Amino acid sequence: MFPYHRFFLNNGLEVIVHEDHSSKIAVFNLLYKVGSRFETPGKTGLAHFFEHLMFGSSANVPVFDRELERVGGSCNAFTSPDITNYYMTLPAANIETAFWLESDRMLQLTLSEKTIETQRKVVMEEYKQRYLNQPYGDVWHHMRNLAYTTHPYRWPTIGQNLEDIEGYTREDVWDFYKAHYHPGNAILVVAGDVSISQVQMLAEKWFGPIPPNLTPNGVIQFEPIQTEKRSLTHAARVPTDALYKAYKMPAKGQPGYLEADLISDILGSGKSSLLEQRLVKNSRKFASIGGYITGSVDPGLLVFSGKMEQDVSAQEAEKALDDVLHGFLSNEIEAKSLQKIKNQGDAMKTYESIQLLNRAMNLAYFAHLGNPHLYWEEFEAKSNIEAPQIQAWAHQLLREEQASVLYYQSIDK
Repeated sequence: MFPYHRFFLNNGLEVIVHEDHSSKIAVFNLLYKVGSRFETPGKTGLAHFFEHLMFGSSANVPVFDRELERVGGSCNAFTSPDITNYYMTLPAANIETAFWLESDRMLQLTLSEKTIETQRKVVMEEYKQRYLNQPYGDVWHHMRNLAYTTHPYRWPTIGQNLEDIEGYTREDVWDFYKAHYHPGNAILVVAGDVSISQVQMLAEKWFGPIPPNLTPNGVIQFEPIQTEKRSLTHAARVPTDALYKAYKMPAKGQPGYLEADLISDILGSGKSSLLEQRLVKNSRKFASIGGYITGSVDPGLLVFSGKMEQDVSAQEAEKALDDVLHGFLSNEIEAKSLQKIKNQGDAMKTYESIQLLNRAMNLAYFAHLGNPHLYWEEFEAKSNIEAPQIQAWAHQLLREEQASVLYYQSIDK
């Protein structure tokens, strides 16, 4: 556990300070509570689009990166279905520069036609390169649309299609900015060689004058309970068939979420996992296979995915996968296997805590979930889960009527 201090400005901005005087570095992490789940059909991809727009110019900052590099800093960002996160690392002595840069683009981002069109071209090229021109690149376009019928998780963060990105108007962009980029929708974490009083003063100075926006984020459509298996066969020019099988699972922080995480770890995490041992090392069906969860704020997916060996179909591979899952449901979980997974989780948490940026990001993310302390509470709760709990949830989750299956078929077959 590492120390932090939390306070709020009158305009709604949540600020968290984590002091670490072991080096002269500081991290400035600003999380906005907006991701692709706050978009609407026909306007998908706007959250990710804004990740690009925010590195343009604002009223008093002609080029964001250039001003940060002048004081020895670096920056980056990422967008997920649930959040957009911007972060900077810089010498602690220059921390006020980060406050100036980030507050200026929160209040008065320059959204000129030139900027919008330039970034539109960049994002469309990214879409083509990463999702259309790479083998298996469009998997999650198909999987999300198959697994979800109503919830905005049914499209990927980049956007549902190129037409949506092409169709953004300047009004669409401005409306999205005004709705989501304001103090009450953000969490700021400042970590490193800083003091609480220093961060309080700088937060009030640079963010305090920004007016609040009391407009709510909007209502997210609820996803109906899935009652029958869904499947889709997609043919493409890829080396071999691939299989993606996803089961519905609880939202982050809800009962069953941590058990689903452990199920994915036991079955499909690493070379010693059950699926790796049974289906890769001791079978000629899969060339590779893994398991993971989407880890989302609303109910997400427990996913098993793998590439087939040559001349093995995805349908044939699914039968082999199902045999292993049925065996897992029928047998007790070995105490040794469970303890190994828990030890790996403990090691990963220790590794994460070494990096100042990881600590800042985790504080921001769990504050977004309700309280920074949830970071440690979740880890402790997961460490205390025993095999019977995992087995009980496995029987609830690994049911065919809750499965969505993508058979990604090599077109050369």
